[in-house]
Amino acid sequence: MTIGTMHSDPEPTEGPARPDGRCGSPAIRRGSQQRSTQESLEEKAEAVRDACKWKDIAKLRSLAESTGGLLTDELRRLAYVITSFLISGPLLLGLSPDLMNDDVDASFDAQEAVADWEQLEPHRDEDQVQLDVNRSFIYYPNDKSEAQLDKCKSELLVLIVEVLRRHPYLCYFQGFHDICQVFLLVLQPGWRARVVARLSVLRIRDFMLPSLGPTTAQLRLLPDLLAKADSELRKHIATIEPFYALAGTLTMYAHNIEAYGDIARLFDVFLAREAVFPIYVFAQIVMGRRSEILDVEEPDMLQVMLAKVPPNMDLDSLITNAASLFDQFPPESLPSWRRISKSSTLKTARHIETCANQTLEDGRAFFEEQAKEVRWVEKRDRISMAIWRYRRPIRAIGMTTAVAAVAFYLRRNPSAIHYVMSLFSTLSKA
Repeated sequence: MTIGTMHSDPEPTEGPARPDGRCGSPAIRRGSQQRSTQESLEEKAEAVRDACKWKDIAKLRSLAESTGGLLTDELRRLAYVITSFLISGPLLLGLSPDLMNDDVDASFDAQEAVADWEQLEPHRDEDQVQLDVNRSFIYYPNDKSEAQLDKCKSELLVLIVEVLRRHPYLCYFQGFHDICQVFLLVLQPGWRARVVARLSVLRIRDFMLPSLGPTTAQLRLLPDLLAKADSELRKHIATIEPFYALAGTLTMYAHNIEAYGDIARLFDVFLAREAVFPIYVFAQIVMGRRSEILDVEEPDMLQVMLAKVPPNMDLDSLITNAASLFDQFPPESLPSWRRISKSSTLKTARHIETCANQTLEDGRAFFEEQAKEVRWVEKRDRISMAIWRYRRPIRAIGMTTAVAAVAFYLRRNPSAIHYVMSLFSTLSKA
């Protein structure tokens, strides 16, 4: 009997050499890459938790800007509360971000909490809120039944109405519901109204004033930014008013972005960055379409093109480039920044650490101060228009002197506006 030679098991090989110099089975390499990617994601998730635990806003901001943002809604529940409340919030509420779970309402009497705001005076904008809520949840979530979506709409209505009734000085704007539906999908019920209230009062307060003036002032930063970053592009669209950016900046892009993962990704960085950052994002969107825009000459077509946020954007690159643009041309370098009110969220939330330590009472004080400024500007503009309209009778006392004197007097005696207007009316009949 012939006994064959015993052979040991062959050593595993990496496969034949490839023309590109790489060796090994594609399946093995893919598996290795997947493990490496998974490990990286797990490391980042742990870094987010660690930053939340230690309230490290600088680290959280860096993580929010990096590829993939805050990764999951579980991590967003921690980070959004940290960035909304930071040190002052949890202490004032008697809560800790560590309690962010489905039982967060256990320490409250749910019925008393509901009755508390439901018994408040209805807000003047509730009819419009209802109309907008009826049109919500069009694009996402797309894994729910009609009955589940109806439940989401009911919860969205409750969320918005509660915030408005608790803070009745705020003015609702169309698109606010787009913002709120993102928070509704991310956060548990017990945190939604509190987070949205702080966002409204401390981060997007300019949009909830009784005038569009502060919103327009923000949009004026966009042409300044484009002029510095790309003068040729700015010159090409110089005749187009920056209102094309209104929907995007007003709603934190929640009105423009149709995929939930994408809008959640943008919210990650918006909450971790300065209140002015959405302006830089829009500037980068415009610059990213440079060649396409330069090919169009017709103003109406340019207006439509500029207002459209492209689908399927590379959000990680967009955010990185917008952050670079911010570093290169900070808001203080833009001419229109001087015309931004010192009570504007762009300045009171210029640094997120400062904003995070502000209270809702601070936000209301800023609101009232800015509302007072808005009323003064509107009165001044009405007086200027009246003076121009009745300029012939006024020439007798000197246009320049009259304008200066009237403006100076009215600033100290706003109640005299009706008397001055009646005076102009009398002069016009003379």
